[in-house]
Amino acid sequence: MRSKNVMYFTPREEEFANLLIKVGMKRNVAKVLVFLAHTPEATSRDIERGTDLRQPEVSIAMAALMDQKWVENRESKAENKGRPVKIYRLSQPIGDIMDSIESEKREEANNQLTMIQKLRDYIS
Repeated sequence: MRSKNVMYFTPREEEFANLLIKVGMKRNVAKVLVFLAHTPEATSRDIERGTDLRQPEVSIAMAALMDQKWVENRESKAENKGRPVKIYRLSQPIGDIMDSIESEKREEANNQLTMIQKLRDYIS
């Protein structure tokens, strides 16, 4: 049997994921994003182990991250017979992803403030 290092979240990474959740990101998506931000590339199995998520949860989170074009994948031939293994990595630096999240949240906040002003206009 071969051994393999399994990466787990540090308290700082847990806090990073929790902050992403607080600004509106889904829990599983936040955990996968933080995991990939701290590793050059990882298989689905690595992500499952490191984030303590189940395979379907990782797949759904990956789909969300790929829709945002924040993650890309490649296939690698499996060690033995069977399906090729997908290997994931961030498609852009985490700083750029954070800029994108910030921009989206600023736009949401501005839209909310605009609607509040319209409501005020109705009562004045």
